[in-house]
Amino acid sequence: MDLAIAAVQAVGLFIVTNIDDIIVLSLFFARGAGARGTTAKITAGQYIGFGAILVASILVTFGASAFLPEDAIAYFGLIPLLLGLWAAWKAWRTDDDDDDDEKVAGKTVSVWTVAAVTFANGGDNIGVYVPVFLSVGNAAIAAYAAVFLALVPVLVLAAKFVATRRPIAEVLERWEHVLFPLVLIGLGIVILIEGGAFGL
Repeated sequence: MDLAIAAVQAVGLFIVTNIDDIIVLSLFFARGAGARGTTAKITAGQYIGFGAILVASILVTFGASAFLPEDAIAYFGLIPLLLGLWAAWKAWRTDDDDDDDEKVAGKTVSVWTVAAVTFANGGDNIGVYVPVFLSVGNAAIAAYAAVFLALVPVLVLAAKFVATRRPIAEVLERWEHVLFPLVLIGLGIVILIEGGAFGL
């Protein structure tokens, strides 16, 4: 396959499989609003999480299916589900604190939380990338990987743009403590159900 064609196809594939990340990343930006280094932490977490998806996809493509059995992907839903429940519990515990400034100042974004949610949310990406990688040569796989990694900061900046639009930012600032755990819990449940985890 011509590498220029592979690169163009990689752009389309990345957009289709990662557009939903904008919502989740926007909530991370809302959560870390005002905290120093939020963009850097989200970018690093996105790179780690997406890098893990890419490595898993390439390993499975080259026959390492024992490394990641297809049935295991559904259980990735436990990651955002548990993180969402933890965030909900923390929000409930601080609900009695009326000092909004103290609450906002106490919210930080963890690189590893972003990475874990990105990886879990991208479990279905592996199922899409593997057939594509199987149908192209090694050079094209390298081109896909390079384009994907180059587009990660574009995705992060798109999420930051969405999160900082005034009407959206106002809604996120007011409801982030509710939306953040709800979205993670919902994401986890959807991944579990769609993957048939626990016989669902």
